[in-house]
Amino acid sequence: MKVHRTLGNGFQEVIYQRALAIELENQGLDFVREQEMPIFYNGRNIGTRRVDFFVENKIMVELKALTALEDVHLAQAINYLEAYHMEIGLLINFGAKSLQFKRVINSRKNQSAQSVNQRESAVQTKESTIL
Repeated sequence: MKVHRTLGNGFQEVIYQRALAIELENQGLDFVREQEMPIFYNGRNIGTRRVDFFVENKIMVELKALTALEDVHLAQAINYLEAYHMEIGLLINFGAKSLQFKRVINSRKNQSAQSVNQRESAVQTKESTIL
């Protein structure tokens, strides 16, 4: 909330990405920004995609700066989770008047629901202080 509260809406995505990187760093979180990852189809590399952030090697974060999130953005985040074999992601939209974010779960990962809920609670505590 801090990034959105400080900058408001109306900037390009890269501005929010840079500000969020500063906040993640200030919180002492380990993250990688814009890591290029290959996309495979039937075992063949068909291209690459850059995810905005991987946080603590556990959470994929995809940023948007749009007036509103649409189903296609949620589908994109879910596809990234599956492609990168990640369990949890956040889709964050800084472009709306109020900050929008959705927790995204890769249901194909074989983890217990209890484990997911514990990690979500920890993530939610951190995310509320830095967004």
